[in-house]
Amino acid sequence: MADLSRDALRDTVIDCILAVAPEADIDSLRPDRPWREPLEIDSFDFLNILVDLEKRLGVSVPESDYRELATLDGLIDYLARRLTA
Repeated sequence: MADLSRDALRDTVIDCILAVAPEADIDSLRPDRPWREPLEIDSFDFLNILVDLEKRLGVSVPESDYRELATLDGLIDYLARRLTA
């Protein structure tokens, strides 16, 4: 999966978010700002998103790395790094 473009990763992340929170207003998000609170993603939803991402991309995120996922850009950057590692 290391050949995924940044746009493809973003689309996958958005799909995973919408699978858990279909009412989420993704278009209103700034990619450099926190995304969980504006989308009303609680801890359980967040974990479900991470599980879905792991299924789709094969990337497991340890709890110690959660702080790197605070923004949409951060999440995409993190996944890109892990996929190319």
